[in-house]
Amino acid sequence: MLKKILSISGRPGLYQLVSYGKNMLLVETIPAGRRFPIHSRERVMSLGDISIFTTSEDVPLSQVLENALKKFDGKVVDAKAYTTPDQLHEFMGGVLENWDNERVHNSDIKKIIAWYNILVDAGMTDFTAKEEEEGKSEETTEETKE
Repeated sequence: MLKKILSISGRPGLYQLVSYGKNMLLVETIPAGRRFPIHSRERVMSLGDISIFTTSEDVPLSQVLENALKKFDGKVVDAKAYTTPDQLHEFMGGVLENWDNERVHNSDIKKIIAWYNILVDAGMTDFTAKEEEEGKSEETTEETKE
């Protein structure tokens, strides 16, 4: 699901990819649903492509959001409770044990909290990669044909 959720540099919030054409993307705001085009000159990042630095391997953002969903029982996080660096580090330690506190900045943690809240408010709580599941089902279908 996170592959179609976008963050656009210089614009607040998250956006869902609706369609794409030559030199532009058609996106929809989450949760308002207002559609508008994004041109190729704007910096767009898919949430599915983001990973978090740890002391060993990088962890996909989807795993961090899943951990937050379990920790907070699928409820919105009170962002005002996580304002100081110590509180932000406490949040991050609660959702990802071995995160790299030198390479993950406080602003990154604030974004994770904000993105989590936007997605939970919109009812988008399935953070697993559906593309991988679809690929697996296609492989099993091909195997059964043979």
